[in-house]
Amino acid sequence: MNTLVRFTAQCLRSQAASCLPRPAGGRVWAASARLLCSAVDLQKDLGEMVKKDKVVVFMKGTPAQPMCGFSNAVVQILRMHGVDGYAAYNVLEDQELREGVKTFSNWPTIPQVYFNGEFVGGCDILLQMHQNGDLVEELKKLGIDSALLDAEKESK
Repeated sequence: MNTLVRFTAQCLRSQAASCLPRPAGGRVWAASARLLCSAVDLQKDLGEMVKKDKVVVFMKGTPAQPMCGFSNAVVQILRMHGVDGYAAYNVLEDQELREGVKTFSNWPTIPQVYFNGEFVGGCDILLQMHQNGDLVEELKKLGIDSALLDAEKESK
């Protein structure tokens, strides 16, 4: 991997559009310097995106119109808890974002949920947290009072 990074830097300095380095360890690395740079930039951008809001969701579709059942479930869980001011990114609009967020989190599926820049998990994890009460506690740490707690207080 160091060979790839070194050679990419070399290509960038020479302003080459693409490079084919010499074999290293029996392998030939063929890569576009521009693509490698954009991948690094995307990972940096994703790091900033997940920290920008308390709750961030990468999903298929939008909260108003989820395009898969798992994304819909995440939206419904957040809605039940009264979480509506969150950032949602539609990965169906950008294939690089869709693949980049999977690399960023090291999690293979969409949707993906982040709290305060930390990866929480996908639909299954959020559902489990909702069912066992952990989601209420995590939201409290974010300064968000769960609407389910309010509803529980009113019913008493």
